[in-house]
Amino acid sequence: MQKQVLAIHDLSCVGRCSLTVALPVLSACGLHTSALPTALLSTHTGEFTGYTCLDLTQEMKKIAAHFAALPLRFDGLYTGFLGSFEQIRLVGDVLEKYHQQNTLTLVDPVMADHGRLYATYTQAMAEGMGELCRLADVIVPNLTEACILLHRPYDPAPGWDAVRDMMEELCQRFGCKQVIITGVEQHGLLGASGFCAATGETAFAGGEKLPGIFYGTGDVLASGLMGGLMRGLTLEKALHAAVRFTHAAMEHTLANGLPLRYGVAFEQALPLLMREIGIS
Repeated sequence: MQKQVLAIHDLSCVGRCSLTVALPVLSACGLHTSALPTALLSTHTGEFTGYTCLDLTQEMKKIAAHFAALPLRFDGLYTGFLGSFEQIRLVGDVLEKYHQQNTLTLVDPVMADHGRLYATYTQAMAEGMGELCRLADVIVPNLTEACILLHRPYDPAPGWDAVRDMMEELCQRFGCKQVIITGVEQHGLLGASGFCAATGETAFAGGEKLPGIFYGTGDVLASGLMGGLMRGLTLEKALHAAVRFTHAAMEHTLANGLPLRYGVAFEQALPLLMREIGIS
């Protein structure tokens, strides 16, 4: 039976991020993917100015109510950027409603980067995102978000012992089974680290640092990771597949001279991801 995933993210009309990444990546992984959009933006916010943003909180309530009237079940729940404290509570209700014994819940606590919260986020929202993490089996913060969740000073280049300590503390504090921290650099490679609470095992996957600012790579990596985990891969194998997929997307973008402001060309790397997770 085909597995079903609910992706809860914003939608940027232009720019590869959030739902415009999650929907095609998870679909390519063979998953029936539904969406609960949190906001509608004309473009992503990374490098564009004058963008429009429509908060969909009230519409989310109507959508969630309609969902509740249908015989829906989801094998996976996957959340990303949320636009308000009210949305965090609303999404928490959705996660609690649809989480069953075998449901995989992945929370990407998108709220900060480069040592600071996004302009749209308050400290109260950051605390709320921590509460949402308590409902997750897997969380995927970047280094900044991990430090905020743990109330630690930001360190842009922690050593491996510090990274492992952060991952262990995140599992203990929020009760999640697995933690992946993105934006980790080890041995001259940039990638992500992973920790499994049940076994104590750690993993790191990385690639050569490439020149430029690449938008949407966090969404590409988290979506690839979700796809791999939903296909039954171990944390380590899913992490390596997601990082190789993301790095390949970055390489395709540079090789084809594509403008970085529109996000990475993950479309060209989808065949690699499918091979990595066992889809021939």
